[in-house]
Amino acid sequence: MINVPRITQEQKRLNREKIVTAAGEGFRLRGIDGFGIEQLMKSAGMTHGGFYNHFASKDALALEVLHQGFTESLAALDAIRKAHPGSARAALHDMVDRYVNAEHRDHPEVGCASAAFVSDTGRHGVAAQAEYRRGLNGYLEAIADMLIECGRESGTDLAPAEAREHAVALFSQMIGAVLLSRAIADAAPELSDEVLAANRRRLKAV
Repeated sequence: MINVPRITQEQKRLNREKIVTAAGEGFRLRGIDGFGIEQLMKSAGMTHGGFYNHFASKDALALEVLHQGFTESLAALDAIRKAHPGSARAALHDMVDRYVNAEHRDHPEVGCASAAFVSDTGRHGVAAQAEYRRGLNGYLEAIADMLIECGRESGTDLAPAEAREHAVALFSQMIGAVLLSRAIADAAPELSDEVLAANRRRLKAV
């Protein structure tokens, strides 16, 4: 009788993390529908059949990728705010510079979930959209708070509803700038750079 080594709980956890990491990069780069389970498991260094030991379906994995992606992005945004405790405007400018830039454009596989999955979630049902909504609201609330703080720093009171509206417009422009620059990055690199630079200037002038 051949003894099959048992996988420890720690190894199972690490394997699951490998799958989520590989899926996060693959889904961002090729889209959820463009990155199959076989390719995913190969990227994670595991066999195809092992996928179902961790996830009931690809959709279930996609939800976890979305959740983790936004959790990490919101944590990064929180770190930016904490890095500028004395100036909400400096924090806003830092956020724009880190988001609307060539590195984010050129490396969607490690970029923010908000830009990477903006099209996918619309095609993947209510559960995926709910995860996207959670992350989007997190961004909007943080940006609105920063805008209100900016107003206070300059002696202007900004109503919460007005701050929310500005936040929606600002973040929509950030996402749109990155997506538009990606759409022409290879065919028209100079125009792609121009899109990023123009939007950075306009966003920081708000």
